[in-house]
Amino acid sequence: MSSRYRIFLYLALVTSPLLAQNKQVLYDFTEIPQSLIINPGIETDFQWYAGIPLLSGLSGYGGSNGISVNDIFADDGLDINDKVRDRLVAGLTPRDEFSQNLQIELFNGGYRGFNPDIFYSFGAYVEMDNILYWPTDYALLAFEGNAGRLNQRFDLGDLKTRGSMVAVYHFGVNKKMNKKLTIGARAKLYSGIFDFNSTNNKGYLVNTQGQNNRLATTLSADLKLRSSGFGSLNNSDDQAQLTSAVLKRALFGGDLGVGADLGFTYKLNERTSITGSVLDLGFMYHSGDVYTYSLKGNATIEGIEINVIQELADLNRDFWQDLVDEVEELIPFETTNKGYVSFRPTKLNASFRHDFGKPIGSEKACDCGTLTTDSRRLKYANGVGVQLFAVNRPRGPQTALTGFYLRRFGRFMALKGTYTVDKFSSTNVGLGLNIQAGPINLYVIGDNLLSYQNIAASNYASFQLGLNIISWGKKK
Repeated sequence: MSSRYRIFLYLALVTSPLLAQNKQVLYDFTEIPQSLIINPGIETDFQWYAGIPLLSGLSGYGGSNGISVNDIFADDGLDINDKVRDRLVAGLTPRDEFSQNLQIELFNGGYRGFNPDIFYSFGAYVEMDNILYWPTDYALLAFEGNAGRLNQRFDLGDLKTRGSMVAVYHFGVNKKMNKKLTIGARAKLYSGIFDFNSTNNKGYLVNTQGQNNRLATTLSADLKLRSSGFGSLNNSDDQAQLTSAVLKRALFGGDLGVGADLGFTYKLNERTSITGSVLDLGFMYHSGDVYTYSLKGNATIEGIEINVIQELADLNRDFWQDLVDEVEELIPFETTNKGYVSFRPTKLNASFRHDFGKPIGSEKACDCGTLTTDSRRLKYANGVGVQLFAVNRPRGPQTALTGFYLRRFGRFMALKGTYTVDKFSSTNVGLGLNIQAGPINLYVIGDNLLSYQNIAASNYASFQLGLNIISWGKKK
């Protein structure tokens, strides 16, 4: 195997995986202001907060449920070509995925209005989200070809991929309706930097017994790849121009869209509550720098056919080009610049939580800005519960189930541990630490911690961290 192929394969396995789709440790971790991002209907108890720009929220995830880097590159005495063939090319199915997400907060803040039951939040972040389902039959064709596979249909619908990079600007309102119910909503404006998707492909490729030649190849294709934004990025000659192009598209100079988040918290009693949120109910219209590539039609060919007697006077003729022209006439490859609409990957969260132990009220020696009126729930030293997560994906909803335990140490520190079962792992242990030192709020979250002893052998890795300033004034 060439060194170039090794490098390409390594990048495919390492960089394709790095998404913070399911933030189960952060969800309902109400000490952290960023928990508002994944449920605008949480119960809030601070007067205001301000995230440190570019440091208040950084999160990333990488997942490959069917294979790890270690499966290919481990020093186990096996030939790497055999491992690629057996574990990657033939070992994965079209349900196996490579996905990545990276989210960086540009700024984030919130404040309580004149009505103490209403809390406003606002901010902006950049998110990159990509997913590729393993194209099994394409991989077989690329690795082995179809010459020795008579009558086997290669499914062209195996190709399903989607990705984007988008700047999101948002404003939310959180309202305490009564002692039991808190609701929230957030409006979003999307400014697209780049986008690509190819999810509705159909067709097949098959070899059958030929009449004039040994084999006849039939191609039936209905393929489409849509993209936006790549032209201006590719035309940037240096880093400065690339940065300028990205900033322009992030500041409403590219594709535009709108969306909304909705959420709630409902108290069944003083210690028990249920929550839920729906995120990214929205769409984008891609109109700038759009390229749509399509291949549609049917053709059956038997290779190059030469009648030597008839063609004797013209053997310099380019028979291969004739064959290419024939195929292109039957199955035309087209490029258009028509705009298109894409929908955001909508996410759903729901949880049940029961608190117990000693109530944690305000410390009299502290002038913290947290609300402790009777209209707001007391916090308790311990909490346990379960959370359900689902996200809309090209091959259907992707779900995860999490059990969690929350431990508070006064108002200074809180720890949250989680155990999650999803398509990537059934032994996903996560841990979140939140520290409140005066007005400084620091949080660090890690997921799938058992895999950290050998990241290369893991199918999944995730992290989140941030730094905020939380109100430290007179209580109301």
